[in-house]
Amino acid sequence: MNATDLIGDVLGAVPLPGLIVDQSERIIAANPGALTLLGQQIIGRHFATILRQPQVLQVVEDSLRDRRPREARHLANDGVQDAMYQVSIHYVNGIGAVNAGALLITFQDVTHLEQAERMRRDFVANVSHELRTPLTAIMGFIETLRGPARDDAEVRDRFLGIMEGEAARMNRLVGDLLSLSRVEDEERIRPREEIDLSGILDSTLRSVRPLAEEAAMSLTLEAPGEPVMVTGDADQLQQVFTNLIVNAITYAASGGSVHLVLSTSERDPAVRAPAARVQVIDKGPGIDPVHLPRLTERFYRADSHRSRELGGTGLGLAIVKHIINRHRGRLRVESELGKGTVFTVILPR
Repeated sequence: MNATDLIGDVLGAVPLPGLIVDQSERIIAANPGALTLLGQQIIGRHFATILRQPQVLQVVEDSLRDRRPREARHLANDGVQDAMYQVSIHYVNGIGAVNAGALLITFQDVTHLEQAERMRRDFVANVSHELRTPLTAIMGFIETLRGPARDDAEVRDRFLGIMEGEAARMNRLVGDLLSLSRVEDEERIRPREEIDLSGILDSTLRSVRPLAEEAAMSLTLEAPGEPVMVTGDADQLQQVFTNLIVNAITYAASGGSVHLVLSTSERDPAVRAPAARVQVIDKGPGIDPVHLPRLTERFYRADSHRSRELGGTGLGLAIVKHIINRHRGRLRVESELGKGTVFTVILPR
């Protein structure tokens, strides 16, 4: 076996896309992964005509010169979406033109790591913003109460009421953050307890009825006469239905209604198994379809101004999503502007 064949066989065994550039600055070998990533006709070409990105070109040139290992990032696009690769460069002695040595260059897909880091940055930025807004208001009121309003009892009482509301908003946000962290940690652990979904819904309706009465909303439940048993976490499922019902009460028109329907099927196509469905139906203003795919994202709000005014943290539906995922269920949202919204929770039985 000659040296070229040996290089090709060794490079073919590398699990990552990889190629070899020798001191002639040309690509002398590439494995199938590199051919798929960079093109089928790259062997024999100058590396600069293939890699092109300035940061990658610089580290290849530097490593050809001093033979030291280096890393860089390479951005690729498959015609549908961008992908980020970690480029690792190592020098191999005794191969290539006149056996002067060559670079082994590999490409590791780190797109998922980039996405995770971007999500982390967005999450930190959102939390900072959500906390800074009420904190700024509280600090401004404190400054006023220490100065111009020091002896004004009426202003003091009004400002203290506002400060109490802002503090409660921060407390809700911290509570939802802790709840989200908890349900994310538990998401891979499937519940084992057999619970009656009818009883969970009855209990939930009792707990939210005072809120509905305050908003002049009627609450109704349509359910089978017998218990509907599912495997689940009773506290978490009550949290799911409380969140969905409170949202319906909060955003529906005053004096309207929220109707719950519990049904069962022997094989639900959403979970491909016997299942229970709970629909939370309101006749409110509805949600623009453009928002539906993103409703369960952290801090995403279809109406951010109104949501903040009503005390929403933007985390409720994210918590709902993770709890339903833990139960191996599905969440469906249907809405039409001016006609209301239906949230459907599908749980395997």
